[in-house]
Amino acid sequence: MKALWSVLLPATAGNTIYGMKLPVYVFTVLAVISTARSCIHLLAPDGGAGSIAGMDLSVGGADGIVFAFALWGSAQLIYALIQLAVAFRYRSLVPFMYTLLILETLLRMLVGHMKPVIFAHTPPGAIGNYVILPVATLMLVLSLWRQPVSKLDTVRE
Repeated sequence: MKALWSVLLPATAGNTIYGMKLPVYVFTVLAVISTARSCIHLLAPDGGAGSIAGMDLSVGGADGIVFAFALWGSAQLIYALIQLAVAFRYRSLVPFMYTLLILETLLRMLVGHMKPVIFAHTPPGAIGNYVILPVATLMLVLSLWRQPVSKLDTVRE
């Protein structure tokens, strides 16, 4: 268990990874997608609530919905910037970030079950949860897989 914690939260965060590079590349793609998604929620006139999620914004309180989506986008942008920093500068933290991504996805799904909202259609994020969860879990396992590697297979600063 102690070894797992030392891999998830290394004493020194650097750009060195050991083992397979695939989890880092997939994580980088996910970080770019997260950045785009957060910018849509933050900058779209309706925060994506109507145009993407299909929520009815002709009801009273729609301004609050748009506001909440923009706030969500701002929080997502901060998280996306951390993901980008890890992807490009602190790659030793990729396993930890996959752990956070899995927890965040599970919590988002739980909230969707606890506080359901009626949409005109299923939002892309709700579908994406069922894709991200197994992909992130597989990438976490692969990022934790330690095997001897040659110097050519190790990414260094």
